[in-house]
Amino acid sequence: MTGIARLIGTVLGIGYIRPAPGTWGSLVALPWAWLLHLLGGLPLLLMAIIAAFAKGWWATAVMTKDSTESDPSEVVVDEVVGQWIALLPLSYAAWSRGIDVLAMWPGWIAAFLLFRLFDILKPGPVGWADRRGDALGVMLDDVIAGIFAAIGVLALAWLYHGVLQ
Repeated sequence: MTGIARLIGTVLGIGYIRPAPGTWGSLVALPWAWLLHLLGGLPLLLMAIIAAFAKGWWATAVMTKDSTESDPSEVVVDEVVGQWIALLPLSYAAWSRGIDVLAMWPGWIAAFLLFRLFDILKPGPVGWADRRGDALGVMLDDVIAGIFAAIGVLALAWLYHGVLQ
């Protein structure tokens, strides 16, 4: 089971890329989100987030059992989950309005940058989750960072489409 947990936790080894494995994990999440959206729209992306969260929580618990490190840098499944959450507003807009999700490419860039910003700076509840020091905290800090990034994407879209145009 440890081998399967490593494959899941490191997202097929992406977590071993240096430097900045978290950024690599977020980057690999982008084409996968596009593919999920293409195949099944918002519902499939939501199901993938739930499944990746559950599997990531399990894999992180296995990988950190009997370890002094509660959040090893090679565990990047949490970044994939958080990045997918940050992309939810784009998937929803494309799915509900029949728009090509890639036509909203500025939103993709914003989602990526905002997620990385919140994940690195760990403001408020993101930092609280990170300080839990357990597998759930590893996953939750990126979920919360993803929610913050999604709110940021919505705010930027409102600013651009509602105020500036």
